Amino acid sequence: MRDATRVARAGLPPASQGEPFLPGPTFASTYHLKGEPATSQYTYGRYHNPTWTLFEEAVGELEGGHSVVFSSGMAAVMAVFGTALRANGRGNVLVMPSDGYYTARMLASGYLSQSGVEVRSAPTAGSAQLEKLDGASLVWIETPSNPSLEVCDLSKLIKAAHDKGALVAVDNTTATFLGQKPLELGADFSVSSDSKTLTGHSDLTLGHVATREQSWRDALRAFRTQQGSVPGPFEVWLAHRSIATLSLRFERQCGNATRVAQFLAGRPEVKLVRYPGLPSDPSYEVASHQMKGFGPIVSFVLASKETADRFLESCRLVLSSTSFGGVHTTAERRARWGGDAIPEGFIRLSAGCEDIEDILEDIAQALDRLAK
Repeated sequence: MRDATRVARAGLPPASQGEPFLPGPTFASTYHLKGEPATSQYTYGRYHNPTWTLFEEAVGELEGGHSVVFSSGMAAVMAVFGTALRANGRGNVLVMPSDGYYTARMLASGYLSQSGVEVRSAPTAGSAQLEKLDGASLVWIETPSNPSLEVCDLSKLIKAAHDKGALVAVDNTTATFLGQKPLELGADFSVSSDSKTLTGHSDLTLGHVATREQSWRDALRAFRTQQGSVPGPFEVWLAHRSIATLSLRFERQCGNATRVAQFLAGRPEVKLVRYPGLPSDPSYEVASHQMKGFGPIVSFVLASKETADRFLESCRLVLSSTSFGGVHTTAERRARWGGDAIPEGFIRLSAGCEDIEDILEDIAQALDRLAK
């Protein structure tokens, strides 16, 4: 079965006369429970929920393993840190990308470092983390990186980490499991902020971790239960419903992102364009080898903070907003948040599902206004 068909049908219960394709959310903190708890699949709302079950079956199937859903992407990140680091008897050494998602880096350099974890950092480009693997417990990879869109060689880095005895987790948020499948490439964990492209409607906060090993799934579930980072059933149901259109959305977004990147590359106002799907991009060779789709994000640089702000103010269809992956095209001057080594005029654009000619016309008129 091909990905588009699997995405549309993943996690649906067997067809039953008179029943809906996807049952509605189960709102329950308490379940009927007589006798021993082990005799019932559901006992208490912090432990499990039928709506979670269907979503986790869907995502696990699409990732190529087992999945556990969390209340946010960062809750999913923390669950991997909390289980993988304490489980490795070789010491707590975490290798992180120095250009990865800012909040994950802050969690590592702040809370984890203060808790006794040794945190080492290296850039994503050139698979520079290879130089930091000796004695590592967990290697955290993000490719393409957010927001700079650097790409590392997943297969090479995963094999090298495993040869050194380290576990490997891949933040796959920007690519999704349609763009690349970390578990198939050997990763121990595939992590995603499902608030973004996976669900794609800018209306919920959610995350998941997928793993091939049932023992890791069980450990992640236990961490979720003990930490209390549980999602609401309605959000999970919305996410499951939204996954059905992911293939359609992702194909359109990748196509639109490619057209935007090509257009920006030909504009004199643009100092730099990064998109792994451009043959001229430094990451193209590695990305084209390991990715089936290059994602919705295009990053580019304008001359200054003021120029970038004027561009965004002039856009009529491209909405100024943080986050990415939704059906609406959005953009922001990413340096306004701080924490990333990027120019002040750096813009992260997330291509949506609109007609690409309308988006290109909007970008063109906004760039034209910079000369006035």
